[in-house]
Amino acid sequence: MIHLVSRHGLQPRRRPSRARAFSTRSATHEALRGYWDDDAATYDLWREHGAHSAIERAAWRGELSRYLPPCGARVLDVGAGTGFLSTAAARLGYEVTAVDISPGMLARLEASAVREGLTIDTVCASAECPPPGPYDVVIARLVLWTLPDPVAALQAWMRVLVPGGRLLVFEARWTGGSYGEALRRRARGVLHRLQNATREHHAAYPSELVSSLPLLADPSPNRIVETIEAAGWRNVRLAHLSDVGFARTAVLPRLGQSLGATPEYVVQADADPRLPD
Repeated sequence: MIHLVSRHGLQPRRRPSRARAFSTRSATHEALRGYWDDDAATYDLWREHGAHSAIERAAWRGELSRYLPPCGARVLDVGAGTGFLSTAAARLGYEVTAVDISPGMLARLEASAVREGLTIDTVCASAECPPPGPYDVVIARLVLWTLPDPVAALQAWMRVLVPGGRLLVFEARWTGGSYGEALRRRARGVLHRLQNATREHHAAYPSELVSSLPLLADPSPNRIVETIEAAGWRNVRLAHLSDVGFARTAVLPRLGQSLGATPEYVVQADADPRLPD
């Protein structure tokens, strides 16, 4: 069994802003930071933001083992949030650096790492300003729709990879699909709120952010793939995370099982060896 010890000591830091800081000066970045700081306290209460059962954790363990490079590789988790992917990768023995624009989210991640005895470096930064690395793989989950310039961010991630590095973008189909799927999606949200008395997020995005995020209006799988290709990534391929969907549905009550779970997928890509300067 691999035992990892937090580099931050035995207690989470009282002031999460002490994480290594990179510049996030723009008004959009400041608005994003404020929104996600406010969202941190309740983010994990929404079932599909994490893995809340043994079968879900096992499914995600299988997916990460399938798509990540061999154990021990250096992983950069961008938009790490409260640490769902970071902690899962660290449990498998990867060397993880977690980046997020929100000190509040990073504080939650760090507290989880301390509880589990995991080593995870944290960096408070925007997605466009990752630490220099180098890393073997960049991972991101439910992140691209939150970025004011997703192409620039994806290009920045490529620059901190080793030659032949890999990108793994984990996403979900929150919009689109058939009329039946749209009805099921809406019903799932209502059922979740009835059972848990919480919404997916603490509030809607403020109006000044909505127009600044190009993928917010259309975070479809096709648009996600087009964006990754536009950033210069090569050999882009997509896979449905069917085991995750099976696991999520299996632990739901009977009514929830009839509605299913939000479809999730992963987009893989390889860094272009002719990296931009």
